[in-house]
Order: sequence, then structure tokens, then C-alpha cells
Amino acid sequence: SSGINAEYGGRVPPNELQIYTWKDASLKELTNLIKDVHPQASEKGTMFNFALSFPDRKGMFHFKEVGTTSVGHTGPDDKLTLQTVRLEIGDYMDVAIRPPPEDRLKERRNVPMRRDSGRGFRPRPY
Repeated sequence: SSGINAEYGGRVPPNELQIYTWKDASLKELTNLIKDVHPQASEKGTMFNFALSFPDRKGMFHFKEVGTTSVGHTGPDDKLTLQTVRLEIGDYMDVAIRPPPEDRLKERRNVPMRRDSGRGFRPRPY
């Protein structure tokens, strides 16, 4: 095995997406590429949180949050490029895709609740 599979010992997320691009690509351009492959992420208000994942000299990976974009909205991070966020060859980009806020509220309402020592209710940690 080679590439990212070798880097992570064969353990990669099942929804991994490999994009080959230039360092002048913006976070908004990456957002649009991801939406093309995952149409369910195209709903207005969907948030894309970008973080660099890079190895140190000992081979341990670290994360650095670099920006956020939103479908259907313009934001300050849209025009950040891979070069301006200091992506280096060999780094990985981790992208967390979050549903629109109203969908997140629906998800929270469906979380099982339990009693918390008489102080009210709170979501279960699983």
C-alpha cells in the first residue's frame, strides 16, 4: 500500500476523499469540489471546518485549524489559499462537514437525555 494508506498504517476513514490541487486553491474552491462529490453537503448553511494535519520530526501528527466556509454565505476565510495557510507537500487537510444550524438543533433534540443529580437534564455522552 502507498500514499495515505501507508502513512496511517492502512487506517483511513471510509469517506476519505483525495483531491489533487494547486497551492493557490482557496478554501471556498475546496468546499465546492467536496460538494461536487458529496451533494448532501450542498445545503445552504452547511459548514466546512478546515484543519491542516502534518507530521513532526518524530512522525507524530498534529492539527492546526485554518478556516471555515459556509455554503450559500460569504465569509472571511473563503479566499484563504493553501499557500496562505502554509500547507506543505506531505501535509493533509482534515475537513469537518457540519449540517446547517437548524439541522444541528434537530439532532440535539433527538439526543437521549438523562437526569443529572437533580440539576436538570443533559445529553448523554454517547
